Amino acid sequence: MKFGALKERAENEARVAMTPESARAIQKLGYECFIETGAGLASGISDEAYRSAGATVLASADAVFQAADVIGKVRPPEIDEVSQLSQGKTLISFIYPAQNRELLDAASASGANVVAMDMVPRISRAQKMDALSSMANIAGYRAVIEASNNFGRFFTGQVTAAGKVPPAKVLIVGAGVAGLAAIGTATSLGAITFAFDVRPEVAEQIESMGAQFVYLDFAEQQDGATTGGYAAPSSPEFREKQLQKFRELAPDMDIVITTALIPGRDAPKLWLADMVARMKPGSVVVDLAAERGGNCELTIPDRRIVSDNDVIVIGYTDFPSRMAAQSSILYSNNIRHMLADLTPGKDGKVVHNMEDDVIRGATVTKDGDITYPPPAPKVQAIAVQKPREKVKELTLEEKKARDAAAFKAQTRNQGFLLLIGTALLLLVGVYAPSSFMSHLVVFALSCFVGFQVIWNVSHSLHTPLMAVTNAVSGIVILGALLQIGSAHWLVETLAAFSLLVATINIVGGFLVTRRMLAMFQKS
Repeated sequence: MKFGALKERAENEARVAMTPESARAIQKLGYECFIETGAGLASGISDEAYRSAGATVLASADAVFQAADVIGKVRPPEIDEVSQLSQGKTLISFIYPAQNRELLDAASASGANVVAMDMVPRISRAQKMDALSSMANIAGYRAVIEASNNFGRFFTGQVTAAGKVPPAKVLIVGAGVAGLAAIGTATSLGAITFAFDVRPEVAEQIESMGAQFVYLDFAEQQDGATTGGYAAPSSPEFREKQLQKFRELAPDMDIVITTALIPGRDAPKLWLADMVARMKPGSVVVDLAAERGGNCELTIPDRRIVSDNDVIVIGYTDFPSRMAAQSSILYSNNIRHMLADLTPGKDGKVVHNMEDDVIRGATVTKDGDITYPPPAPKVQAIAVQKPREKVKELTLEEKKARDAAAFKAQTRNQGFLLLIGTALLLLVGVYAPSSFMSHLVVFALSCFVGFQVIWNVSHSLHTPLMAVTNAVSGIVILGALLQIGSAHWLVETLAAFSLLVATINIVGGFLVTRRMLAMFQKS
């Protein structure tokens, strides 16, 4: 069979569904590869690069539709493009079926199989095909870069001869894939980063990346997570508390990046006009949810505007496309992995297995039937997680009381053990000869002292202290030599065995010590 990739017709769309690297991998699955001429130019990929990878460059989109059995795109196709599909053909692209019912009906009428890359279920096996996460990762990174480009100061704080520069304060609203990418980028640039999410379990992820999680003083803290890793709609009471917190934060924030979006819904309004009015002049708001109406009230899709108080509001909808080279690599890899699942025999034959969770979840039309919405996958990779309970910080008085109780308990245990040991020694002393008692006391003390000396040494220092252990082994050898001439066969046997083991320990210790010292010497 043949796989073809089209040139994107949407305005400002620079991505492409197949790169030369993915073309080589797709050919190994048994496909011939076709690409519309000029499809990769906006991503910095020439037609010659595709030819070098073994792909055939065709002159038009019509030629690709006629030649290819499986067609790859980035943006949802136009209605006239869907009309060129036919029974037996497969389209792999972003579709957004919940918002594009007309497109879904047209695809169903064509009889083609349509695989929506935005409908890949979030289970472990499907992570390599999760195009939404791939693009969200790039969008989060690019949002911080756009913010820094429009922000008039450094992100990191500096102390220079000309004066002190305070670090920028960045607030990320929503800690999904895009939010976490934005947190990582802002933190690495030196900004003081704050983040908020309705899912309390992401607090640990946020704090592990160096940002501060914004907690709400809400009596009935809700868990805003759903299965699949997305956020659930908030209650009106929770939303009011959330907006109140944002109003408190607005005057201190230099940059706000909003990423809150629930699949199949318009973006919730979280950064209202009065919050923008509270921000300092020169501050920046980047709205990653602009395509679905935006989280900010002032957002205008695909526009950069300046508010009355000189706050810049950016509502671009093409953040991944602004890094087209990187986006194309990741997205083409997502499609390649989807093709690998559709071609289990690696023989170029599509097997549309509707029993497979991934294929069934991503398929929105098959053989003329609309299969959206899909059933829930049998296995959830990202289930609702309960947040860990925070350990209560003890007061100074509580710490003193705890330490005193532990000391008393330890003293009681040691006194009890000492009492038992003394009783046993008295019992042995009543019946054993004096010579045995003197040997027993020396033996017990030597074991106790030796145990305390060796046990209290850090494990990381055992090798450097090999010379000390050799000295201990030397004492063992000396004792064994004194006893090896004993008249009793058992004593002589034990002495010989002790001599052998101690000798092995000494020789091995010197070898290890020699190797260790050689590591610090120039060859």
